[in-house]
Amino acid sequence: MKPTKSALKLRNRPMAIMLAVVALGTSSAAIAAQTPVDLGSAGSFAILSKSGVTDVYPSTVTGNVGTSPITGAAILLKCKEVSGAIFSVNAAGPLPCTVTAPKFLTPAVLDMQIAYLDAEGRVSPNFVAVGAGEIGGKTLRPGLYKWGTGVTISTNVTLTGGPKDVFIFQIAGPLRQASATRVILTGGALAKNIFWQVGGGVAIGTTAHMEGVVLSKTNVAVKTGASVHGRLLAQTAVTLQMNTVTQPAP
Repeated sequence: MKPTKSALKLRNRPMAIMLAVVALGTSSAAIAAQTPVDLGSAGSFAILSKSGVTDVYPSTVTGNVGTSPITGAAILLKCKEVSGAIFSVNAAGPLPCTVTAPKFLTPAVLDMQIAYLDAEGRVSPNFVAVGAGEIGGKTLRPGLYKWGTGVTISTNVTLTGGPKDVFIFQIAGPLRQASATRVILTGGALAKNIFWQVGGGVAIGTTAHMEGVVLSKTNVAVKTGASVHGRLLAQTAVTLQMNTVTQPAP
């Protein structure tokens, strides 16, 4: 006796689901919720770098700024540009607001490196090589994303999820966000739960808007008039050009 059409449809449904999941670049076991990357004491900073912060005046930074092991002479922000403290390993930073705190900065930089390795070391990605590295125009749900290349945001990208959902982007190469583009959060997604782990440099284009915590193995360059709601944690330098950087609420 031949199976009915409805029976065939039910029998084939698991295969259809499996194919749909594979098309999304994940496995049927996949969407296990990610835990946030623990920033440790690096989470005390809106901007933290190892080799300096340059600036084209005026920028506005809401949160703390710090550099180590380079001296405070490499912090080129002015006191009135920072709503928070400027931490330096010596007294050479901007006056009169610089706080000399090498014993605070050394573990913070170490925590920044540990956080980078945590994000980089997450296994079993939910999504692999989405858009062949071009995510502009896409709507992305929570999970662990992995690229063996760089990533480009050439048009707006939307991250949709709830206030407890975590996005981790493992990017082996550089991250390039085009001018006048936006990272948009919907559904209650929060910047503090978005982590961009970038093996190359980061460039946020002119008047663009970025959301999330940027963990860069090298430099972060924020172009003229761009804004960031998140943190810039760079293992080399951060360069600003009349930008607004606002750390997320805890």
